[in-house]
Amino acid sequence: MTKYGVVVGSTRKNSFSRTLANGIVAGLPADAEVTYLEIADLPLYNQDYDADSPEVYTKFREQVAAQDAIIFTTPEHNRSISAALKNALDVASRPWGENVWAGKPALVASQSISGISGVLANHVLRQSLTFLDMPTMQQPEVYVGNSGELLGEEGEVANADTAAFLKEVGQTFDAFTKKFK
Repeated sequence: MTKYGVVVGSTRKNSFSRTLANGIVAGLPADAEVTYLEIADLPLYNQDYDADSPEVYTKFREQVAAQDAIIFTTPEHNRSISAALKNALDVASRPWGENVWAGKPALVASQSISGISGVLANHVLRQSLTFLDMPTMQQPEVYVGNSGELLGEEGEVANADTAAFLKEVGQTFDAFTKKFK
């Protein structure tokens, strides 16, 4: 059984990024253990906390460390990732030398209500994951444009072709993850 952590880069209730994650998770094996790692309540990272971390930091780091692989879904905020997602990356990679993301296979999927599909956020996130030592699945690339039409706000993918593609992405990521076990 593989443990998959899911980090949704949007903190909005019923976000398209969460629906995107749900579509990918639908392709994982039935025995996969999936944990959505919540990032909305993490205080902004501050190096002053390294000596005495808030309990919420410690708990988040423990949750990340317990996963075998991580699925990241992100909206595009001002041609980058959300502040909440960047903060989560910082919290779990600190204090220096205690990066709990390291070595975990990663999948990056982005979405946008525009046709640009969150492509810039996708690549900004990939750049950070490279530094965090996370082997990242390269193909298929996952960019979903016009997410307001393709991804529902009730957690279900609204378009059948998109749902099938995302399920296939989940299956491919499972195979990718197994290469690292």
